[in-house]
Amino acid sequence: MFNRELLKGSTSLVVLQLLAERDMYGYELVKELEKRSDQHLQVKEGTLYPALHKLEKQEYIECYWQEQEKGPARKYYRITDEGVQMLKEKTEEWQQFVQVINKVMGSPEHDPS
Repeated sequence: MFNRELLKGSTSLVVLQLLAERDMYGYELVKELEKRSDQHLQVKEGTLYPALHKLEKQEYIECYWQEQEKGPARKYYRITDEGVQMLKEKTEEWQQFVQVINKVMGSPEHDPS
């Protein structure tokens, strides 16, 4: 598992990405993230739900309740048009960031050997 601070900065990005693919409820988001990351990214409720509430307040996602055949209704989240635009911008920013970090880490002047 990675340092919590690394994940904290990218929680919104990964949540928006997952919701761009399909609507999900909270626990489903946690499990999908764990599955896709081979269990390396494990988001606790104390991280996920504040992130969801923040994204909802910013109007990047919205929620709705859906009745279940068995058990209580579930609160689902879906991405909004504003969220799709933000995902596009944040993905581009992330890709640039990764390129810069890789460049710095791969530079001969900083070779740890």
